[in-house]
Amino acid sequence: MICMPKKKSLTVSRVLALVLAYLSLCVAGGVVTSVLLVPGVFAANRMTQAIVPSLQVEGIDFDVTSLPQKSVMVARDGTTQIAQFYEDNRIVVPIKDVSLTMRQAVVAREDRRFFDHAGVDMQGILRAFAQNYFNNTNQGGSSLTQQYVKNVLITTAERDNDPIARFHASEDTYARKIREMLIAVQMEKKYSKLEILQGYLNIAQFGANRLYGVETAAQYYFGVSAKDLNLVQSATIAAITKNPENYDPSIEQNQAEAQKQRNIVLDLMWGQGFIKDKQEYETARNTPIAQTLSIHPTTTGCANAGDYAFFCDYVTHRILNSEEFGKTQADREDLLKQGGLTITTTLDVDASQLLMKAANDTIPATDPTGFEIMMASVKPGTGEVLGFGINRKFDASSDGSDQTKTAMNYMVDQVDGGGTGFPVGSSIKPFNLVAWMQAGRSVNESLQTSTRYEPSEFVCDNYNGGAQPYSGIGETWSVTNALTNSTVNPESPLDGLVRSHNTTQASMGAVIGLCRVADAYTAVGYHDAATLQTIDKSEHSYTPSMMIGTVNVSPLTMANMYATIAANGVQCTPIAMTKVTRQNGEEIAVPKANCHQAIDKDIAQTVAYAMNLGDTRSDGAGVYAKLTSGRKTFAKTGTNETSYMATGGFIPNEIATFVLMGDVQAPLQNPVANVSINGTYRGYWDGGTIAAPAWKEFMDAYADKKGWGKDIGNDYGNAASKYMTNSNGVTSIQGRTVTRSSGTSSNSSSSNNSNNSSTESNNSNQSTTSNDNTTSQGDDRTSSGQ
Repeated sequence: MICMPKKKSLTVSRVLALVLAYLSLCVAGGVVTSVLLVPGVFAANRMTQAIVPSLQVEGIDFDVTSLPQKSVMVARDGTTQIAQFYEDNRIVVPIKDVSLTMRQAVVAREDRRFFDHAGVDMQGILRAFAQNYFNNTNQGGSSLTQQYVKNVLITTAERDNDPIARFHASEDTYARKIREMLIAVQMEKKYSKLEILQGYLNIAQFGANRLYGVETAAQYYFGVSAKDLNLVQSATIAAITKNPENYDPSIEQNQAEAQKQRNIVLDLMWGQGFIKDKQEYETARNTPIAQTLSIHPTTTGCANAGDYAFFCDYVTHRILNSEEFGKTQADREDLLKQGGLTITTTLDVDASQLLMKAANDTIPATDPTGFEIMMASVKPGTGEVLGFGINRKFDASSDGSDQTKTAMNYMVDQVDGGGTGFPVGSSIKPFNLVAWMQAGRSVNESLQTSTRYEPSEFVCDNYNGGAQPYSGIGETWSVTNALTNSTVNPESPLDGLVRSHNTTQASMGAVIGLCRVADAYTAVGYHDAATLQTIDKSEHSYTPSMMIGTVNVSPLTMANMYATIAANGVQCTPIAMTKVTRQNGEEIAVPKANCHQAIDKDIAQTVAYAMNLGDTRSDGAGVYAKLTSGRKTFAKTGTNETSYMATGGFIPNEIATFVLMGDVQAPLQNPVANVSINGTYRGYWDGGTIAAPAWKEFMDAYADKKGWGKDIGNDYGNAASKYMTNSNGVTSIQGRTVTRSSGTSSNSSSSNNSNNSSTESNNSNQSTTSNDNTTSQGDDRTSSGQ
């Protein structure tokens, strides 16, 4: 228990007068005058103890518990550390969590009369003056309380980016000393001795490179907590603060001087009675300092987060872009670097490690092609981003000269540190089927298809009370199926997805109108990677070729769109954090996932059914994605000409993953064709032959890691009968009667080529390849926009 001095009637002005008189005499009268004042020194200490100060320092918070300290980012398991963030590397701890020897070492070194004076040690000041006068030294004589005041003033000035205040807080003048004395007296009346000692131990600098606070020092130099510091360790740390740059023992050239300074502390502790056992004292003094160290390097930011660095960068951007963490971005950055936050993220360590492995297994970072491969995973029904995979190392300073490093997180939107998005080819097609069913159509209707479509055919008849947000602006769209450069006519929307036929997608858009396709994309979570806008119908900013993937979208957004199908139609906004807490346990609100039923669950189940057929039927485009161990597969490949190859899919209710590869820097100049990738040459690469195997490797490995058996997802993908029947016969287009309907079809037989057998033979008019399909003519966007 700390006993506080009794209040007396002396005022601050009297103490100020006393201090000024004392210092003036010291300066003007020299040592003779100082000696004359010796009898008054002891009285001065007694008088300062009696003061009830009224002095206030505007804008300065001297609360000993309110110090800037580092924030820590951890994975969803709550223990795996991803990164630290700080301006000053500091962990604040209560005095009870600092060992007794550490407290004693600091008092012995800095202020032997700390527990006797009331903030200003007049004996110490006189001793320092005498030493300075006779020996031409520069001793300060400041008490621990004064040093704490100085550190707070400096810290506040640096936080406020105020160089003038920083100068005045550290200038070598009597004015500064007097100011510190007056505030120190005030501090001693407001706080107990142990509280002030706690504040000092947490704010003082204990090493080079902005190493602050005794807990951080203990962990850095010795790998222990402050409460476990022994005698030698305590003396080592206590010695550093006199000159952090030159006494830091982790710097090899400092070690001789650091050991000398440590031994000075041990001598002081022995002389002041803190060490009782002479053998303990001598043993400590003779211990080489290098043998005591166990350096645990600390870093700030995402640069040293290893394979977690891209996710770390994403979370950092989410914090800086979210108003939950402050009114301005500067406020949010201050909170991140000084708020002592514990940021619990959504990162799944298993997912992160396996995503990175699959990416690098598929295309090593040093591959001569220089191709990037990017992967993102989301947990369906939650919006939780589980991890990223890429065949690059994160380097915020990268200028692009080293192909193995990048400063850009290509998996996310531009505002979150990514690019402007990618065209994703046929991997967009499952969402066309969503639009088709939302318009009340059967997936088994037979559609007349063509290789030429006029923009006017995609107008939005009977849309939203007669609105015409898309009015057919543009040129004739020439579109064919991959390899055959032709079409299959007629064909159902179901077969069009299973076989990934472009011409059938075009026919679907012409039947229901492009506005309904745009609505479906928006409903499942689409937005542009550069603008964050959904497809803007009011400005005709979308074109029919979006139905075969000519969009600008990030891999994370695509993974999240697939997650909507995987969660029975529940769409969520991607989130990176589940909880953020301050040091005192107070929680800060984090951005919400806003999960909601975006599309009818029967539609989601029917789309999943069709995706599974595409992975299992002999004429399916996704056979390379088929999972092992008998697990049911839900995946869709995609190819954007020869620039980007993609695959997206999911394990129901567990994980949705999207893969994209290509040359991000020069997709047109460096095509994915007639090239060896990771030692394998192909004249024709597509989503099935490069992206699907990466997707499959990861999904199989992740399922195995989580212990999911072959029955995982087997009860998913149950097609709804109302979307499987057909009453309209053949729906025709291209100059003939176009039948459009907003009602649900029913009570009819299914179309040709739409049976559910996985061994169905190919139609004679279609391509027999299992490779994915893409447009070969008229693609209105072929570059990534990166």
